This record gives sequence, structure tokens and C-alpha cells, in this order.
Amino acid sequence: MSYLPKSVRVVEVGPRDGLQNEAQQVPTEVKIELVDRLGAAGLPAVEVTSFVSPKWVPQLADAEAVLAGVDFRPGTDYPVLVPNLQGLERALATGVREVAVFTAASESFNQRNINAGIEESLTRIAAIMHAARDVDIKVRGYVSCVLGCPYEGDIDPARVAAVSRRLLDLGCYEISLGDTIGAGTPLAARRMLETTAAAVPLEQLAVHFHDTRGQALANIFACLETGVATIDASVAGLGGCPYASGATGNVATEDLVHMLHGMGIETGIDQRGLLEASLFISEALGRPPTSRLGMIAALHQKGRDDDKSEAG
Repeated sequence: MSYLPKSVRVVEVGPRDGLQNEAQQVPTEVKIELVDRLGAAGLPAVEVTSFVSPKWVPQLADAEAVLAGVDFRPGTDYPVLVPNLQGLERALATGVREVAVFTAASESFNQRNINAGIEESLTRIAAIMHAARDVDIKVRGYVSCVLGCPYEGDIDPARVAAVSRRLLDLGCYEISLGDTIGAGTPLAARRMLETTAAAVPLEQLAVHFHDTRGQALANIFACLETGVATIDASVAGLGGCPYASGATGNVATEDLVHMLHGMGIETGIDQRGLLEASLFISEALGRPPTSRLGMIAALHQKGRDDDKSEAG
């Protein structure tokens, strides 16, 4: 299958995109250990947190404390999400070297998510880009609702391409295309990516699939056939979307890596270390992993514990 990429860069979004949707407050030290475990497992990029207002996302109110405790590993990127200039200023004060900005391909979703339309959101991003360039900070862009919106339904791929091109022109080095509500199917995902790749070089595109309807891995495979080589994922399948009722977590990193390695695609990720990170955060949250591999590993761990108990 020579059309598949030989290697894929996996961007881990669990500590931010995953944990932000948790109702129970996750202790700061747990977040720090999760980031460190993911870095140790060889994830090339771990999105640590977000500098949004604590009023809107109280789960991430400890962003500064988390970054202060992380053991930054050479060769690993540690981006953070920023919604505006105030968030960027907070992030820069911690010494980060990469930030991410976000908008949507849906006007309605943008209004409900950030109380701004697409054009206004791009104006905010332009200000962030200008400030980031002044201090030589890399900026990654997210486009939400690329395949469907809870308010507008199906999204025209041409709109995704247009918004993505605007982010590229503003200076984003990479644009991540997010199926925020998990509405996509393989052919629709491929069509959206191909349309967007006509406006933005494919090597500057990433895909980001939620697994609401169990289609994430199939959608990713369809996009791999197109040649995309950067994929977002969330350890243990953490995540959801507070502005999209019923949307479940992101594709699980461990399931994604298992599929990629099974196809001979290199990631540089240690699967055992990744699974241990999945079990760690799942135990901290008091529930089993939602990933397929995580559930299997949890059952095996339980069996070993039971054997030890009986032997004792």
C-alpha cells in the first residue's frame, strides 16, 4: 500500500481537549503526571492545557501550575490553546514555545462556542498571530465542525477549505481539521480533506476525529489514503464537546497507534508506555478506559491483580 505515509506524527490532545470535558476536578498533579507519561511514551507533541477563562472552563484554571510542573523532554512539543490576546499573554509568561488557535467552519457553532462569528474569530486570531510572530512563537490552527455541526447539519467542504486557507495566510504552520461531533464517514472525510488540500498544502494539514458514531478509525484510514501524515488523538479516548450535546471523546491514541503500527506506519511511540498512561488517567478518573486496547489492558491488569490476591 505505497500510497500510505511511511510515518505519522501523532498530536496528543488528551490533557487539554480530553480533560476539559470532565465534570469532576482533576488534581493538578494528575495532569502533570499524565503529560509526563505521554512524553515518556514518545508522543512527539502533547497539548498540555488551555489558557481560556477559568469562568468558562474551570477544569483548566490551573494552566500555569501544570506547565510549571511538567518535565519538558527534548524533542517533544508542548503546545497550549489560547483563545485571545489575554490568553496568549498568560501563556507566554510560562515560557511556552507553541500555541494553538481555533475557529470553526460553522457560523452557528462559532457563535455558541466563542460568542463570535467566523470573521470576528479570524480577526482575533490575526491579533494573536501578530503578537506571536514578534516573539517567534509557532502557531497551530484548529477548524471545528468540518464534517457536521449540531446547529447547521452537514458542512460544505468548500467552506472548510476557505477557512483553512485564511488560517494559513495568517501564518499558522499547520491546520487541524476537526470532526467535532463525530458526524463523518470515510468518503465524506476523504472528500473534505481533498477539497481542503486544494487550498492548503497537504503537509500542513492534520485531522482530528471524534468517535461519537464509531467511525473515527475508518475516517482516519480514508484520510491516510489521501496522504495526510499528522493525526490528533486523545489517550484513553478522553474528550467530548461542551457545545455539542451527545458528542463523545476523540479517537483513542492507543487504538490509533495500534492501527498505524499494524500497517507498518512508524510513529516513534512506545505502545506499552502509552497503554500505561491510558490506565493511569482512567484510574484517576475512576472509570475504565473507553478505548478498545485500554479495556483489554484493564481486564488483563485485573486478572493479574486477582491472581496475586488468590496467591496471597
